[in-house]
Amino acid sequence: MKTRLLLLVPILGTAAEVPVTLPTAAADVELRRDETGMTLGVRDPANQTWMLRSSTDFQHWSDGPVLRVHNGRLDISITPEGPARFYQLASRAPVEGAATATATLDLPETPFNYANPTLPAHLRAPVIRAQDNTPVDNPVTDAGATLGRVLFYDNRLSANQTVSCASCHQAEHGFSDPARFSTGFDGGLTGRNSMGLTNARYYARGHFFWDERAATLEDQTLEPIQNAVEMGMTLDVLTSRIENEPYYAELFTDAFGDETITTDRISKALAQFVRSIVSGNSKYDQGVPLGFSNFNAQEQQGRQIFTGPAGGCAACHGSDNFVPGAAIFNNGLENPYIDKGLGEVTGLAADEGFFKVPSLRNIELTAPYMHDGRFATLEEVVDFYNNGVVNHPNLSPQLRLPPGPPGSPPPGPRRLNLTNDQKAALVAFLKTLTDASVTTDPKFSDPFRYHAE
Repeated sequence: MKTRLLLLVPILGTAAEVPVTLPTAAADVELRRDETGMTLGVRDPANQTWMLRSSTDFQHWSDGPVLRVHNGRLDISITPEGPARFYQLASRAPVEGAATATATLDLPETPFNYANPTLPAHLRAPVIRAQDNTPVDNPVTDAGATLGRVLFYDNRLSANQTVSCASCHQAEHGFSDPARFSTGFDGGLTGRNSMGLTNARYYARGHFFWDERAATLEDQTLEPIQNAVEMGMTLDVLTSRIENEPYYAELFTDAFGDETITTDRISKALAQFVRSIVSGNSKYDQGVPLGFSNFNAQEQQGRQIFTGPAGGCAACHGSDNFVPGAAIFNNGLENPYIDKGLGEVTGLAADEGFFKVPSLRNIELTAPYMHDGRFATLEEVVDFYNNGVVNHPNLSPQLRLPPGPPGSPPPGPRRLNLTNDQKAALVAFLKTLTDASVTTDPKFSDPFRYHAE
């Protein structure tokens, strides 16, 4: 237990300091005020139980409701009750009774539709279906993805219960991180930029991470949890911690038929949720059946540059999902590479600089760019491909000049030589791939209840 002083301000009147007992050193309380009242924001990774107390004289305190923190955070609204009322928060013994899914989570009575999302015709075409990396033993189900959604946002998946998968894959940023390198559970920084998750199910190769070291999405979901910088957990502690949350028994039973909790089921549920994050309502998608008559002149020009020889972008970002198909690329960021990419995994010089190519869907939202987040804007990315590609022995042929006669040395990097107007048009086209509905859809949002009822 730890005692701190919390500045508590009455609704009207003079500020005062009141001692508050906090259940752990990591717990804290902040005060926020607006014209309607004030909110006490509890930050408590230990998920303790708290009581709100009030007084008019700082001597006689009335006990208020006992409130449980569910996922490290609790917001308590206080409305005006007169000019001389003061408030105090104190930790209390746990509330009797199990934390049910209904009390802890804001889930609909009928699960959201994850298994059969509504997609336009061009995203149901055979060429797109062939890109789907969903394994036969883990199809997306409504109950499975619901469980995955809860796990995705649950801070219990990190050692000190301060970060979740969503900490580095934020919905409003296309399920990526706006920071160049993400902050882990203990304040350390990751070595690579967090890749967006939109349409991850359509990476035909099925490999994940920038260096593609994970053979499947199911494998990928467990690695950050065990990473010493990111979440710092062991799988044994993970399963034990999940087993100790009673409401998970309900969710696992709905998803898998019984309440048995295993790391295999955790990985499958997380993978189901990630595969359900599918974009199909961008301006580009709306334009496909219209022949892109909804595009303005600049966007039309950008589309022609992207798909045509002037830009050649579709060679690496093909199909209506803008994914690389069966290839992994070296895009000539530097020579030599500081981060060897695939070469770090295989130890082969021939693999240096090869990195996974992300989908361009919602690319406007996922800055910064590249595996190390070196480019802050799409304009910088386009400038790089226009005239900044560095020659490297492993540079992918799509980024090289045409080959010379037999026996000639490998050609150097291609220069697009686009004008400023053409570059701006290309950026305008890339922004037509933005689908904000994915970032605001309730079925992809944080399901935990943070506001005290």
